Amino acid sequence: QLQLVESGGGLVQPGGSLRLSCAASGFTFDHYAIGWFRQAPGKEREGVSCISSSGLTTKYADSVKGRFTISRDNAKNTVYLQMNSLKPEDTAVYYCAADDTATVQAMCAMLRNMDGWGKGTLVTVSS
Repeated sequence: QLQLVESGGGLVQPGGSLRLSCAASGFTFDHYAIGWFRQAPGKEREGVSCISSSGLTTKYADSVKGRFTISRDNAKNTVYLQMNSLKPEDTAVYYCAADDTATVQAMCAMLRNMDGWGKGTLVTVSS
């Protein structure tokens, strides 16, 4: 059974950093693209960053380019999202998702249903 568990969220001041982790189990991890998505209060869920199964291809939302970095460790079945220079508008619940056939572009654009989602971790950027 595909399972994804996010961790690393919390309260951080503007300009600060956090690293989110997405730990996977129950499926062949290195066959799946993994994406990070977020949903702020009153807003729709949006794609933040996605990484291909090999880790060679990545995609970022324009709003996070240059500040966030996605990476994966297939030996540890984990994907990371390093978030730097955080802004109040980054406040949201962050979710990871897995898909075995999507390109990173299609995945981050949420053009297809994902194979599985985590339950999310809350990131709050506030002074």
